[in-house]
Amino acid sequence: MSRIRHNDQELELVANRTIFDYADELQVRVPTSCGRSGECHECVVQIGQGMEALCEPTQAESFLRGNYRLACQARVTNADAEVEFSLLRREPKILSDSTHRQVKVDPFIRRRNGDVYDRETRIDRYRGNLLGLAVDLGTTTVVFNVVDLKNGDVLHTSSFENPQRFGGSDIMNRISYDGTQFHGELQQAILSGLNFEIREMSQKTGIPRRQIYEMVVVGNSTMRDILFGFDVQSIGERPYKSVTEHEMLDGKRDTTALNVQARDLGLRIFPKGNIYGGPLIASHVGADLAADLLAIGMDQENDRVMLIDVGTNTEIVLGNRNRMMAASCPAGPAFEGGEITYGMPGYEGAVESVKLEDGDVKWRTIGNAPPLGICGSGLIDLLAELRRTGSMTKLGVFTDNRQAFEFVPGQGMTLSRADISALAQAKAANFCGQQIVRRRFGVAMEEISQVYLAGGFANYIDIESARTIGFIPDVSREKIVKVGNAALQGATLMLLSKDLRQWIEKMAKEIEHIELETTEDFFDIFVEGCMFQPTTKSQIQ
Repeated sequence: MSRIRHNDQELELVANRTIFDYADELQVRVPTSCGRSGECHECVVQIGQGMEALCEPTQAESFLRGNYRLACQARVTNADAEVEFSLLRREPKILSDSTHRQVKVDPFIRRRNGDVYDRETRIDRYRGNLLGLAVDLGTTTVVFNVVDLKNGDVLHTSSFENPQRFGGSDIMNRISYDGTQFHGELQQAILSGLNFEIREMSQKTGIPRRQIYEMVVVGNSTMRDILFGFDVQSIGERPYKSVTEHEMLDGKRDTTALNVQARDLGLRIFPKGNIYGGPLIASHVGADLAADLLAIGMDQENDRVMLIDVGTNTEIVLGNRNRMMAASCPAGPAFEGGEITYGMPGYEGAVESVKLEDGDVKWRTIGNAPPLGICGSGLIDLLAELRRTGSMTKLGVFTDNRQAFEFVPGQGMTLSRADISALAQAKAANFCGQQIVRRRFGVAMEEISQVYLAGGFANYIDIESARTIGFIPDVSREKIVKVGNAALQGATLMLLSKDLRQWIEKMAKEIEHIELETTEDFFDIFVEGCMFQPTTKSQIQ
């Protein structure tokens, strides 16, 4: 009997039923707002198996590529097959913990007598709550805090997979997609995703969404600008600058930060609520890094410190309160599951830890669920263990000439030579950022007092494994500090402190930006970074 599967649920496959019909029977909630006519484009699903068993894509699905379909349009035409589908809103392993900087609660949203004011403008009568939403809009994952603006308490945290992945797994692919006739689809996808999650949050917690009076959004330059509806093509072409950065440099605006009303974007909070987009630093170095700087208190640092925010687009910043230098590293999605045969983001069922002991493979998955693939922390462990046991050279070549290594024995899940090559290039991009920024700043690695690792991925990696393969600097363990989701914490600080918001807008314009690829010996550094080995003494001079 042929089956259709979603995660660990399955049903008998029957012809002339849509994926949405099966989702209903499995009690899987698929986003939609158009009555399943194909108009809203919200019910995108990924077909993991059985595309050939479905009808040809309809006109309503013309914006989709690859193995993505609309659940309401994809109808089974061949019942003698196996079909597997998944939603584009899987919940990641949530990371809400981060460094906690204490600040005076002094937001722009205030209560005066019986009314709510945004700065000096009355926007509503007081209804019992003054709430804000802080959003870290990542390429892979979106996380938000619901914040009480009266006392600074975080009332609720949600996370979900960025539903834009049908447009590509990295920012350059999404820029390219948004430049086609389907411009606007990525904006609609993230707006729908946010509205869906806000509605779910409100229903589960009783927190009234119409008493959310401000939202702060941080993300890399592309993610932020897509949300606000800007043309992002200029970010994908030299000199890789946002429209807002060009306008600021031309004297047409004072800051790259953005302010629009919720009703203008269609976000379902208080209609007159302000949507604030954090300031960009330069080029691909976006508002998420600006938020990181607030979270770790770099404005108060006297010693020189390095911040590494690891992700699809890794950002590096080095300095202190007197001088800061930053760069963006186009690492790509390899360490977040993209381009790796059995790679996946950090969701339940992802192998997150690997150890090789006496020829046996010991692995652990997120949630202790059956293994579905391997995420970034597992990949770093696996590479480090292959090096430690002498099974792989520093060039990423298996010493016994095999073409793949099975990391979940008996289930066919392997790490191939092609996978290792993709990981080497992603690692090399991070390495280049660290080395070039440090060298341009004029400081040896041992003179840096702290190395902060930010982001969900960085939070879960094993430090020793990461140092073994040269993913992070080979400095003493006590210098390395994991600061968790610093971007989310920084966005929360922008909600709570008008002084810090104004400071980061000013500071963002003063940070020195480096274009890595213009460095004369960039290629030599990149090649060296492709090697799986600790940072050598020669590399830190």
